[in-house]
Amino acid sequence: MKESSPIKVLLVDDHPVFREGIVAVLQGEEEFLLVGEAANGEEATEFFRSVRPDVTLMDLQMHGLSGIETIRLIRREFPDARFVVLTTYSKDAQVLRALEAGAAGYLLKSALRKELLNTIRAVHAGGKSICPEVATEVAKHILDDVLSEREIQVLKRVAGGTANRVIGSELGLTEATVKSHLKSIMLKLGANDRTHAVVIGIKRGILDG
Repeated sequence: MKESSPIKVLLVDDHPVFREGIVAVLQGEEEFLLVGEAANGEEATEFFRSVRPDVTLMDLQMHGLSGIETIRLIRREFPDARFVVLTTYSKDAQVLRALEAGAAGYLLKSALRKELLNTIRAVHAGGKSICPEVATEVAKHILDDVLSEREIQVLKRVAGGTANRVIGSELGLTEATVKSHLKSIMLKLGANDRTHAVVIGIKRGILDG
């Protein structure tokens, strides 16, 4: 009986010490073959084209292209590319953005040693895998109304202390329209006022990225 080929893995993270830890885990398993390491999205894209990994382990927060932007970029060229996100971020908005971009797995770095290998296996087999802590966070808000891109733009400016009139000028909106967006934002987030909306936006990762 012919043995199956090892699962080719590309690792993308801008922290060398973290990469060393992942490399140590993978090198101890004959089932996996590390085919490359990248420190940013640009390197990851070039590596992907040359080594065509089965599964890519992707950090979210990196200098230059973010992990989510890199996933989108690669999947435009290689629609069948499979990604597992490795991150410290469990906020539901960040998770949903990663899944929408095409990630099939989502792991917190704190849970790696226990769940990494099984997650890679599941994603390589065509499945999806989200660690329990992240799944619980997403489930809390699964029925919530999602902010539109325009509403997120408005909320980001509110978080920066920008007045409604200035927000309108920057976005090409009337002040009345900005107020309407804010009313919708507070309703969707269950916020008491604009400051409370910003606090919720930060807590849920809506203002990240």
